[in-house]
Amino acid sequence: MEPLQHTTEVTSPVTKFGEKVRNPFKPTAAFIGASWFALLIGFAGYCIGLSNATMALNEKGYYFTILLFGLFAVISVQKSVRDRAEGLSVTDLYYGLSWFAAIAAMILLTIGLWNADLARSEKGFYAMAFCLSMFSAIAVQKNTRDAKMFADKEL
Repeated sequence: MEPLQHTTEVTSPVTKFGEKVRNPFKPTAAFIGASWFALLIGFAGYCIGLSNATMALNEKGYYFTILLFGLFAVISVQKSVRDRAEGLSVTDLYYGLSWFAAIAAMILLTIGLWNADLARSEKGFYAMAFCLSMFSAIAVQKNTRDAKMFADKEL
C-alpha cells in the first residue's frame, strides 16, 4: 500500500475549470463536529450516569478508570494501525499491546457490568455510552490526524 504522504492523482487537490475543489480524503467540518459531539455525549452521559449511581465510590472509580483506559487504548490502536498503513515504523510489541489494552478494557467493562447489582437498563446504558465513546474517540483521532496532514500540506 502506498503511503498517504506521497502526492498522487488521487490524493492531490482536484481542479475543475481553474477552481479548487475539496479533496475527498479531507474530513468535512460536519463529520469532525459530529465526531466530537458523539464523544462529548458518550463521555458526559457515562460520567453523569456514574455520578447518579448508588454504587460505592470504589465501584465508580473502577468504571471511570475503565472508560479512560479504553479511550486511551482505542486511540493508540487507531494510531498504530494508521502508522502501519502509511508505512511508518511501529514495533510489533506496541501494536500488540495497544490491541490488548483495547480488548482488555472491553472485557473488564463486560465483566464488571455482568457482576454488578444494577438494573439491566443501567447496564445497557453504561455499555452503550462506553461503545459510543470508544467509536467516537477513534473518529476524532482519525479526523485530527487527517486535518493535520492536510494543514501541513497547505502551508
